[in-house]
Amino acid sequence: MNEAGESFEEKLARIDAIVKELANEQTTLDRGVALFQEGRALITACEALLKGAQEQVDASTRGEAKA
Repeated sequence: MNEAGESFEEKLARIDAIVKELANEQTTLDRGVALFQEGRALITACEALLKGAQEQVDASTRGEAKA
């Protein structure tokens, strides 16, 4: 999976799919571990995107306050 090219919304949708698959009692331990690792990587990527968006909003707000 190419995380870099995915949008925030696509990452969230994949996280949702991972959670649903992990909830399935038929998921093997190995598959569960792989899904968990993928999910953690996606969460980290989403957090970075949110931080970047927050910084943009903060910068924009600071710019408006000075005007």
